[in-house]
Formats: sequence, structure tokens, C-alpha cells
Amino acid sequence: MTELVERVDDDDRVIGLVDRGEAIRRRWLHRVATVVCRDTRGRILVHRRPPDAARFPDGVNFMVGGASEPGETYEEAAARELTEELGVRARPRFVLTFRCAGVISPYWLGLHEAVVTGPVAPDPDEIAWHDWLTEPQLAELVRDEAFVPDAREAYHRWAAPRRDGRTPAGPAG
Repeated sequence: MTELVERVDDDDRVIGLVDRGEAIRRRWLHRVATVVCRDTRGRILVHRRPPDAARFPDGVNFMVGGASEPGETYEEAAARELTEELGVRARPRFVLTFRCAGVISPYWLGLHEAVVTGPVAPDPDEIAWHDWLTEPQLAELVRDEAFVPDAREAYHRWAAPRRDGRTPAGPAG
């Protein structure tokens, strides 16, 4: 199945449409939108990917998300991914973008946050297990070898302003 994504340049400007598989094979930059989900108590959703997942099987992550579709903003892609992966409708709040080195391939990552007020219904093709953790529990989990390396990079960028008492940075570029 062909999944088209927007190939972007070093400044996150669209330069064309390409197949996502080709973008990954050729290490072309494209866009990925993610969401850090909190419950009404402030805990953060963490999940484990299924063992048969194409990317990061059995990996633990604190974000849900995926590639942006052509013409989608990061925010639109983040909202779509929330619905697809968790069965949740919410308006994600933009936090930051950065060029993620990526274990499989580099990409621009748009990170968002959303408060989830109701139950989640994870897509079993994307999420094998989930739980809600406090920030200190998440900080400990990030060190685990099962934590997805790309998510670890995102975690450090997401958590840095909190540690430093700053507001997260806006869009890069």
C-alpha cells in the first residue's frame, strides 16, 4: 500500500510528494505529528507497540502519532492520529517542532499535547498495552532499553523546558 507524504527540506518546507517507504529508504525528510496525552489528573499515557509492528516492535513510547498526510498541518495530523490510534477526539495543543535524527530515517517531528477526558480505545494494530504514568515515573521509564529511541529524543526536548522552568519553544525554522 502506498502512503504518500510531503517530502520537506532542511527548513521544513514542502518540496514534493513521495511514497513514505521511499522517503525512509532514501532518508528524505518528511513530517510526523505526535501527541503527548494527559488525563485529568496530569498523568501521561505510555504504551507498548505490538510485537508485529512494522516500526519499533515491542517499543515503549509516550507519544501517539504518525506521518502527516499531504496538505495536513501538524495540528490536523495530530488530531487525526489521536482519533485513529486512541479513538479520542481532542484538539491537540502545539508544543514544538524539531528535526529528529530518527533511528530508521530522519524527519521533522511536530509534538503536541492533549488532555484526554474520557476513556481511550487503543487500536490493537498500534498499541498492545497502555497505562497512565506520572512525570517522575515517565522520566524513569525513558531510561529503559525498550523505550523507542526517537521517543527518547523527543522526550528530552519536551521535558527540557520543564526542567529549566522555561516555556517550550515554538516552531523551528
